[in-house]
Amino acid sequence: MIESTIKQLIEKQSAAVPELDRLDRYWEGRQPAAFMSRKSLDALDGRLGRLSVNFPRLAVESLVERLTVTGFQGAEGVWGVWRRLGLEDVAAQVHADALVYGRAFVTVWADSQGRPTVTAESPRQVAVLRDPVTREVTAAIKTWIDNEKRPHGVLYGPETIYPLSAPAWASDVALVPSTGWTVGDPIPNPLGVVPVVPFVNRGRLMEADGVSEMHDVLDLSDALNKLVQDTMVTAERYARPQRWATGLEIAEDEDGNVLDPFSREDGAVWQAEAPDTKFGQFDPASMTGYAEMIATLTQQIGALTSMPPHYLGLNGDQPPSADSIRSAEASLVARATALQRTFGRSWALVAALVHGIQTDTDPAAVEVNTQWADPATRTVAQSHDAALKLRQMGVPLATVLRTTLGWSQEQIDQLNKDEPAVVPVDTMTSDVEAA
Repeated sequence: MIESTIKQLIEKQSAAVPELDRLDRYWEGRQPAAFMSRKSLDALDGRLGRLSVNFPRLAVESLVERLTVTGFQGAEGVWGVWRRLGLEDVAAQVHADALVYGRAFVTVWADSQGRPTVTAESPRQVAVLRDPVTREVTAAIKTWIDNEKRPHGVLYGPETIYPLSAPAWASDVALVPSTGWTVGDPIPNPLGVVPVVPFVNRGRLMEADGVSEMHDVLDLSDALNKLVQDTMVTAERYARPQRWATGLEIAEDEDGNVLDPFSREDGAVWQAEAPDTKFGQFDPASMTGYAEMIATLTQQIGALTSMPPHYLGLNGDQPPSADSIRSAEASLVARATALQRTFGRSWALVAALVHGIQTDTDPAAVEVNTQWADPATRTVAQSHDAALKLRQMGVPLATVLRTTLGWSQEQIDQLNKDEPAVVPVDTMTSDVEAA
């Protein structure tokens, strides 16, 4: 049973590697040239340098910068663990991988001193199985290969965890064998659930592994890069004026090779003795068509990714006012808000597992809510004006500070210590509905 679970998980993990490699190439802007004929590729012979306008990466980063966890409500002490482990940066990496690959993972366990540890995991090393009815994670595996090409792994179950090892692997270090594993001594899992939490980006009902945020614009990005490369090649070809001459006697050398009468490059004036010789210059190449097509593709990428024009360099300048910025970013903010709901459930499960390890209780017995910074762009004056109006309406100060001004739980706790009468303690756990 254990061997079949290991085999199933590793085969699932290995099957995803080609697609993950492809997404990595787009993320790094090193995808191969597309929409170019084989004849042109052969003629270039690899001499054309890579030129990538990396809008897929911008599409991801524009959302990641708006996904900032500011605290957890309902699980005391979790935020202290968050700060101790430096999970502010780790969370941004988890969000980025989930948006690039469609999924990322977080493992929660205890260190040698019994303190909670939280580790971000890549889909290159982790795969999970789900219950077909409840869709809860029933098993997970993490695999890696050490410097001696020896595979290692951990099989996570809801009741037991097994360390895994295998003989040295002589094949590609990016892959691990699906069979031949040695199962170590079982380790009891007191949490009662698989301690691997998936972060899935827009997973459909039958797509539990999610969808890359870059998926819709990969082909458009290829087309845009092709146009930009063509523009640069055209600019190089016609950087110098293309001139012509008629009525000029053609001279040849001793071997019959035609001699260039204008081979000097010192700026000398062209001249000919024949009276009927005429000189002229071809019209320069126009880049207007390239510019229009590049603008069209850029607009399509913006429409599919919800990125506003000033993110894409369209219209030539920034919006004239803060209201214009908020209006232009409305669709991007809505997408970031939807991701906060999706990823918030996963972070709440992580916080519940951390709380369960801290208090030696059942993680399912605690209800946790993830708190996020406002994804919208606001000036300081606008934020304070909104906060004042909400406070005048009777919204608890802790909620106003957290949801409107973007204060972290740590900042609110510090204010509560310095001024106990300002933020009553009882509002810290009862104002979720007011938010």
